[in-house]
Amino acid sequence: MASRALAARLARADWGLVVAAGGLSLVGTLLVWSATHEQVGPALAVRHLVTTAVGVAAALAVLVLDVRRLRALAPVAYVGGVAGLLLVLTPLGQTVNGSRSWLFLPGGFSLQPAELAKIGLVLGLAVILAEGRDRWRPPRAREVLLAWALAGLPVVLILLQPDLGSALVLGMLTVGVVAASGASWRWTTAALAGTAAAVVAAVRVPLLDPYQVDRLLAFRDPSLDPLGIGYQTRQVRLAIASGGWDGTGLGQGPHTQGGFVPFQHTDFIFSVAAEELGLLGAGGLLLLLGFLVLRALVVALRCEDPFARLVAVGVASWFAFQVVQNVGMNLGLLPVTGLPLPFLSYGGSSMLACWVAVALVSAAQQDGRGGR
Repeated sequence: MASRALAARLARADWGLVVAAGGLSLVGTLLVWSATHEQVGPALAVRHLVTTAVGVAAALAVLVLDVRRLRALAPVAYVGGVAGLLLVLTPLGQTVNGSRSWLFLPGGFSLQPAELAKIGLVLGLAVILAEGRDRWRPPRAREVLLAWALAGLPVVLILLQPDLGSALVLGMLTVGVVAASGASWRWTTAALAGTAAAVVAAVRVPLLDPYQVDRLLAFRDPSLDPLGIGYQTRQVRLAIASGGWDGTGLGQGPHTQGGFVPFQHTDFIFSVAAEELGLLGAGGLLLLLGFLVLRALVVALRCEDPFARLVAVGVASWFAFQVVQNVGMNLGLLPVTGLPLPFLSYGGSSMLACWVAVALVSAAQQDGRGGR
C-alpha cells in the first residue's frame, strides 16, 4: 500500500526540483573530493555521496505524506527540533570549531540539530499562521506574536551554542513566512529590527565566542587579524580570482590543492567551484540554486492551501538567505558566519535537511492547489 502511494506521489513529483537538487549534490561530491583528496583520499567525498543517498531516502519518506498529514506532524517536527537543540547544551553535546552544536552518533556519524530545527520551524510557522483561515485573511496580532515566540525559542538555543549563522537563517525564514502570511508590513519591519538588535546583543553580552566576534570585526577591517580570519578571507578571494572564466580544472586549483583556505570543503566550497570550474561553472551552480528558490516561490504562488503556500515560502526564504550569506562571505561582501552552501558543502545534517525541504515543496506543489 505504501509503495503504491509512493509511486503515485513520485509520478506527480516536481522533477525540476529533484533534478536540480540531485545535480548540485553530485557536483558537490566532486568539489568535496577535489578539496580533500590530497589530505584524506576519497573518504569525505564518499561520505558526501552516502549522506546524499540518506537525504534522498528521507525525502522519499516525506513525499509519501500529503499536506494534511504534514500539518498533523508539524508539532512533532518542531518539538523534535527544539529537543535536539536542548540536548546539545547538555553533556551529550560536542564542541566543534568553537560551537557546541553537535551530537555524535554510533558508527562515527554526527548530527547538527540546528539543521533539523529549520524543518520544524517551517512547518510550525505554517500551522500557526495558516490554520483556520481562508486564503485571503491576514493573521491576527496574537498569531503573529505566537509565530515569533515559536521562532524565538530555537533562535535563543542556537545562540547559546553559539551559532550565529544558523540563528540568522531561522530569523530570516521567519521574516519571509510572516510577510507571506499577509501580516502588516509593520510586523516585518519590526522583525528585521529585532533580528538586528539580537545580533548586536549577542556580540555585546557576549553570547558569541571571541573568534566569532573577530569574524565580524575582521569583515569591517581585514587588517585587524591578518594571520587569522583576515588571512582566510584574503586567500578565499585569491582562489576565486584565480579561476578566471573557465577555471583551472577539477583537482588542479593551486589554492585548493595547496590547502591555503581552511574549511574549504564546508564553509568555503564556493571558492573551490570558482577556482576550478571558473566563473562559468560557479555561475551555473548559482543558477541551479536560484532555480530552487524561484521554483519554491512559484509553487507558493500557485497554492490555494495556506499551509502549503507558507511551507513553500519558508523553504524558499531559508535557501535564499543561506545561499546569499555563504556566497557573500566567500566574496568578502558579508561576514563569515560558518553557514554551508545547500547541497554543495560537506555536511550530513545539512544535506538531510535540504533534501527533506525539497520533498516539502514537492508535497506543497501536489496537494496545495485543491484547497483544504
